[in-house]
Amino acid sequence: MKKAVYLFLVLFLMVQLGYGQRRYQQHTGWIFGPSIGYQYQSGSFLKASAWGLFAANQSQYVKIDAGANFTWMMDKTTVIPELGVTYYLNNVAVWPFIKGEITPHTATAKAGIGLFNLLEFSAGYGFDINTKKDFKPIDGFTFGVGVNIPLNFHLY
Repeated sequence: MKKAVYLFLVLFLMVQLGYGQRRYQQHTGWIFGPSIGYQYQSGSFLKASAWGLFAANQSQYVKIDAGANFTWMMDKTTVIPELGVTYYLNNVAVWPFIKGEITPHTATAKAGIGLFNLLEFSAGYGFDINTKKDFKPIDGFTFGVGVNIPLNFHLY
């Protein structure tokens, strides 16, 4: 019985040492995932998008996102596609950022803060580019809150 226990321990340690020699998988440097949020700009919008974030250097990050804004205005449901670029200025717990968003109808500049890039609060101003027929202009001051869900977050 003692021999079986010793044999088991030796085999267990050999397996563990083998895993200790394994190299970590190299990552592409991109973190990606979905996000969902709320924005008010001439009306309420539900925002849903997919995003990718990469490090420009050790303390600055860039996020690119593409998604859709869903709204109910003037008795009709409307879906508006959107493309955005966010520049994060730091990598501590609170990440200040500046952001630009463009849709077929408006261009918006924002500034805000993100908590670990998971929860974001933003405010800014949007400029009407092309008012949709039978729809009110989407411009003026805006504020929003969003939740980012990283799918491949890693610490190494």
